[in-house]
Amino acid sequence: MSVLTATATGSTTASVWKGGVAAAAGASIVTTALAALASAAGVSFEAGGSAIPLLGFTQLTAVFSLVGVAMAVVMARVARRPRRTFVRTTVALTVLSVVPDATFGFDAASAAVLMTLHLVAALIVIPVVARRLATTR
Repeated sequence: MSVLTATATGSTTASVWKGGVAAAAGASIVTTALAALASAAGVSFEAGGSAIPLLGFTQLTAVFSLVGVAMAVVMARVARRPRRTFVRTTVALTVLSVVPDATFGFDAASAAVLMTLHLVAALIVIPVVARRLATTR
């Protein structure tokens, strides 16, 4: 029985990583493209005298998406309800992630676009990863 459980967990882990990495890559591309469009439309993404470079959107989206995927892998192994735990945790973290956008001195347009980009990335990554997690363990 434990062999079957270990195999199922390993299979779930591989599925979460594979889907999560693909979703992180997709979210990185989409957020960077949207940031480029916003920048071309005149959004500065400037606070404190320096602007966020375009590649920064790619890097930060990838890094934090992969942190979320790693959290999902851990939750798949230890949480009683991995999917629910993952979704609740990541939704809460997404809400918290927009706080700096509102408080770090960005102009209104930059803050609005940054907040939207956080939500876009979350809407891409969270459902893909959540679908790969079991409802109960």
